[in-house]
Amino acid sequence: MSIFTRTDHIGVIQPDIKVYQAKPEDTEAVLQLLIQTAEWLKSKGSTQWSGLLKGEDSHQTPEAIKRGEVYLFRQENRLAGMVMLMQHASAWDRELWGEEGHEQSIYLHRLNINREVAGKNLGEAIVDWAGSGIHFEGKDRIRLDCIANNPRLNAFYLSCGYEHKGLSSNEMGEFNLYEKFQTAQ
Repeated sequence: MSIFTRTDHIGVIQPDIKVYQAKPEDTEAVLQLLIQTAEWLKSKGSTQWSGLLKGEDSHQTPEAIKRGEVYLFRQENRLAGMVMLMQHASAWDRELWGEEGHEQSIYLHRLNINREVAGKNLGEAIVDWAGSGIHFEGKDRIRLDCIANNPRLNAFYLSCGYEHKGLSSNEMGEFNLYEKFQTAQ
């Protein structure tokens, strides 16, 4: 269980961006943001998140919201971004990472930014907040995977202080694995 159990505003990551833990009534807005991002990725020639355009949600977002694992970043009434911080490894995570280190790890998934507010370092602010602005009992690191053939995205995670831990493959392609130890508040 996260140390945050409130459903109201839980932090500020930029002067005009507040953090909230998603509630079930946010589900439709979150899914719309995910689909908008998948459409944007497709327009850039990427197949990342293409399953969302077919109605497939490999990270089961509505269930993650109910478990308290989705965090929203709002600029006034606009959903500016979101991230999923899973306290338990999913089947996907276990497939990519193997069976080591799951007990002390948080898994970062579905980081995305509303294209209307892109270009203001919000992605970096969210990743920084995930590493130092929120803590989970018994967890000391954040893990994520990133499609290997996107050099810009891989460079982004390296620039945010994540350490490259290896390459893993499955039927969906090749993924770089990244890990970062959380810093104390």
